[in-house]
Amino acid sequence: MMLQFGMKRLQFWSLAASCSIAAVAALVPFSAAQAQQRTLPDFTDLVEQVGPSVVNIRTLEKIAPRGGPDGTGQDEMLEFFRRFGLPIPNMPRQLPSPHPKRPQQPEEEQPHGVGSGFVLSADGLIMTNAHVIEGADEVLVTLTDKREFKAKIIGSDKRSDIALVKIEASGLPAVKVGDVNRLKVGEWVMAIGSPFGLDNTVTAGIVSAKQRDTGDYLPFIQTDVAINPGNSGGPLINMRGEVVGVNSQIYSRSGGSMGISFAIPMDEAVRVSEQLRATGRVSRGRIGVQIDQVTKEVAESIGLGKPQGALVRSVESGSPAEKAGVEAGDIITRFDGKVVDKSSDLPRMVGSTKPGSRSSLTVFRRGSSKELAVTIAEIDADKPVKKPAEKEEKAKASNVGQALGLSVSEVTEASKKELKIKGGVKVDAATEAAARAGLREGDVIIQIGNLEVTSVREFEAALSKIDKNKVVNVLFRRGEWAQYAVIRTGH
Repeated sequence: MMLQFGMKRLQFWSLAASCSIAAVAALVPFSAAQAQQRTLPDFTDLVEQVGPSVVNIRTLEKIAPRGGPDGTGQDEMLEFFRRFGLPIPNMPRQLPSPHPKRPQQPEEEQPHGVGSGFVLSADGLIMTNAHVIEGADEVLVTLTDKREFKAKIIGSDKRSDIALVKIEASGLPAVKVGDVNRLKVGEWVMAIGSPFGLDNTVTAGIVSAKQRDTGDYLPFIQTDVAINPGNSGGPLINMRGEVVGVNSQIYSRSGGSMGISFAIPMDEAVRVSEQLRATGRVSRGRIGVQIDQVTKEVAESIGLGKPQGALVRSVESGSPAEKAGVEAGDIITRFDGKVVDKSSDLPRMVGSTKPGSRSSLTVFRRGSSKELAVTIAEIDADKPVKKPAEKEEKAKASNVGQALGLSVSEVTEASKKELKIKGGVKVDAATEAAARAGLREGDVIIQIGNLEVTSVREFEAALSKIDKNKVVNVLFRRGEWAQYAVIRTGH
């Protein structure tokens, strides 16, 4: 009886509790719940609005025909071994054929890369990344209605990673350009692109930071939007359906994906595109100084107060800065009256100034400020960086990656410390499929086919486990940047 009574009491209490909860819930205004629901992001309208403006970009590269002109067919035999992942034998060098050379065969077009872009104007002007079309002999643009066009490259700027291409079409749905200054950290944003060649894929996230210093000329927008190979060149869109950035790259200190991606601010991209459209190139200013940041200790010790400005480490001989009287050890605190808060601000200010114009510099020297006048020069065009001589003995190279067009060797201890990695393999040469995927000499491969590699031995072991006739993904480091490359050997 007591047990039964207790159960009845328990039942009564449960019922009373549920009634109490219902009563409390009734007191909560329904409008507040509705208001909370309305704050949750809904991207469906944005996708319908901006989706038709996003394009897929494929690039082709002209490849020399297989087989030598003397008809020996040695190149074709080597390609057979590479394609099917077979060990490449040591083949004797062929002597020149005494027979007349065969007629030159036409070059073959092979897939070079894939990326994204978006319609900038209704008459067919498309914006994308410079690295998407770099090295391409032909650019193909596919619209959402499946129409495909051959595109003409208007101009490309490596420093900002912005490029313009043009297709012969009219009445295209152009994007709306947003005001980057209105963009706030924590704001929802969306990306549309072609990751891994999958057309019009939508991903979303928030703005993690603005004015992120990762380049000399660009204060990047940092987001946690998922960006993968093929997303490059696609738009970053705010909740008003406006493009505020151009998705460009990812960053990782450990070598793995950390959900950190970067977009080029749209105001910078538009500024570059205007010059590309007008002249096909971008003109930037320079004054000829090597600079560094001002530390708190330095600022306090010289009487500057707070750490700001750009510390001049050296002045180029014959440069505008030398002619203006800038000395090593000066701290440039203002340029054309604008405060130089960080050292990275100066290259952007000078770079956006028209060459030939006269500007003012405020330098802090030996306890006091001094005004100098400088005539801005034009920055030189990109030049290939000469590789410094190796001081350490080069590790033994491995040829096992030749099936992918890769020749690799061990990473030196100095490079491991510099890159803050525990291992990997250094690319000594990238040809064929590896070169088409974007890999180049000096890159450090840390993962292949989703398998981590810390040495040449592990690299060889990883290669033996994957099908090299299919698409092979490679995660590699180029400086502090981590990037993915997709190697297609069977295409």
